[in-house]
Amino acid sequence: MTARTYLIGVDTGGTYTDAAVIEAQGHRVVASAKSITTKGDLSIGVTGAITAAVAKLPEGLRPADISLVSVSTTLATNAVVEGHGSAVGAILIGFDQAMADRTGIARAFPGMPIAMIPGGHDHNGEEARPLDVEALAAAVAKMPADAFAIAAAFAVRNPEHEQRAGQIVARATGKPATLSTELTSALDAPRRALTAVLNARLISRVSMLISAVRRSMAELGIVCPLMIVKGDGTLALAERVALRPIETVLSGPAASLVGASWLCGRNDFIMSDMGGTTTDLGVLLGGRPRVAEQGAEVGGWRTMVRAIDVKTIGLGGDSEIAIGLNGAIGVGPQRVAPVSLLASRYPEVAAMLEADLADTEGGSLHGKFVLKPFGASDALTAEVTPKEAELLAMVGERPKPIRRIAVSSAAQRALASLKRKGLVQTGGFTPSDAAHVLGLQNNWPGPAAELAARLMVRFRDMKPGDAERVRGFCREVWSETVRLTSTVILETAFGKSFGGHELVDAVSSGRGRLGLVKVALTPSIPVVAVGGPVRVYYEEVGKRLGCEMIFPPFFDVANAVGAATGVVAQAVTVAVEGDGSGLFRVLGPNGASAFASGAQALVAAEEQARALALEAVRQLGAKDAQVQVSVRKSHLPDAADDNGLLEAKIRAEAIGRPETGSR
Repeated sequence: MTARTYLIGVDTGGTYTDAAVIEAQGHRVVASAKSITTKGDLSIGVTGAITAAVAKLPEGLRPADISLVSVSTTLATNAVVEGHGSAVGAILIGFDQAMADRTGIARAFPGMPIAMIPGGHDHNGEEARPLDVEALAAAVAKMPADAFAIAAAFAVRNPEHEQRAGQIVARATGKPATLSTELTSALDAPRRALTAVLNARLISRVSMLISAVRRSMAELGIVCPLMIVKGDGTLALAERVALRPIETVLSGPAASLVGASWLCGRNDFIMSDMGGTTTDLGVLLGGRPRVAEQGAEVGGWRTMVRAIDVKTIGLGGDSEIAIGLNGAIGVGPQRVAPVSLLASRYPEVAAMLEADLADTEGGSLHGKFVLKPFGASDALTAEVTPKEAELLAMVGERPKPIRRIAVSSAAQRALASLKRKGLVQTGGFTPSDAAHVLGLQNNWPGPAAELAARLMVRFRDMKPGDAERVRGFCREVWSETVRLTSTVILETAFGKSFGGHELVDAVSSGRGRLGLVKVALTPSIPVVAVGGPVRVYYEEVGKRLGCEMIFPPFFDVANAVGAATGVVAQAVTVAVEGDGSGLFRVLGPNGASAFASGAQALVAAEEQARALALEAVRQLGAKDAQVQVSVRKSHLPDAADDNGLLEAKIRAEAIGRPETGSR
């Protein structure tokens, strides 16, 4: 009898860390669990989620039965958006000042040391100018950097100068160096340079996650391969991703899309993944995710990283509720810890809320708290101003009222800066709290949510709120969350944003009429809802949009399921260029080579692309990979055969299952 083996998928989100255990032979989820994400020490949340999931298996689970652990994460995405990362030195080889300006590095990261070094190649892959090794060594010696990013002109046609520079940097500093050609084969040197810089800034962050998961595996006695989900939904060995962390941008929503497809068995749908911090939306058509071929856009920067085409908004169960002009309710985009969650962990929160209610003068800071991130440790460091240091010294691991700490506008600005740097977290009223008051959610016991709602109503209405008005307010919060969700689903279906279009708003708000006209807008394909809070909101979303709403089994941990069930894939593109005189150049990661026949050049290019793709997926952790090749050609107008070839792009994609098993 064959022993059963299991795959474990883990997703470290902004609020929760999810784990799902999948039986490999039965192609089924057998257990799942959630644990609060502990940003101070991620291993605490990871260990808690895996332990809780394994404990649900009635027959128990031996560490030897686990053949793979795979992780998806929002860590890289959040770091790019928030501007976090290591100090990096940028080395631009063969760039002039105009090219350096087009990278946007100086604007994105003021003060980052940038060195322009003579060297680089031309479009044929020929050396345009020798690499100035002495200038490179002198520049590196002056750079106060924890990592380096290296980009050379036309390096995708010949990567020799990047590779030599990387070797020099490694020998001189012992620090990691990102080569732009390791991340993309596209020609746009300025964008390659920016992508390399973003990657270098993230190495320490993703390495921290990998170390945390490995600590959890060691604590649980699990010895097997560890893989990370990339932004296109495919997997790679953790040790490979550690040096290419930019590829994990949008890892979380990519895993959710893979998991949603695996769980529901549909080939065409809109996925909407609602978590605590964000709602992520993607599209699956013909069983394939829609991919942003032009590169993932994150934090306002267009990278050259292949990733799913995803729309992300700051809307989740833990979005901060604000009261605007004329009592308008705002949901997000900032995340706060729900008051009811804080009260379940720290019983004194209820007494603080009662004290705020007893303070009859009210105020916008009532019902709001500050504390260190869950699982905080000395590993959380960042540069702080004197004012920030003063406030940080007042913040502990248990909640304190913000109004007692941020007593001035300057202090409130400093507190907001500390939050952006990840050194503190704040708590307040959220859609999750409103759902608790309405009886739609019961994650956390206690009356704290209702107390916080009473404070919100008092601030908005300028008088104490009775039970009816409190429930009415919570119903408004719930309905506004549904409206925003419906709007972003419609925008995903249309493929464009509307910016408050009255027709869309009439549908999303549930009114269903505009003037004297009944109106309806319905996606032509189903919506698959995944993520912890979706049951609270998405049945109503389905009613307002009149669409098929699918809640697959284990919808609340679809991201973790996707992490465990993905494939390993890698694509390599090799170009062939004819000069019109009978000479054909093959241009790829191996450099340039010349042929006297177009047919010979095409054969050589395909062989190179196939071999490189297979080797790449093997190094990423795949087994039994298959290769798919596509060729795009353009010929001279009077060409009779491939000897009239002007240009060709040969793309080979190798796809395989992860290599599993204890090791």
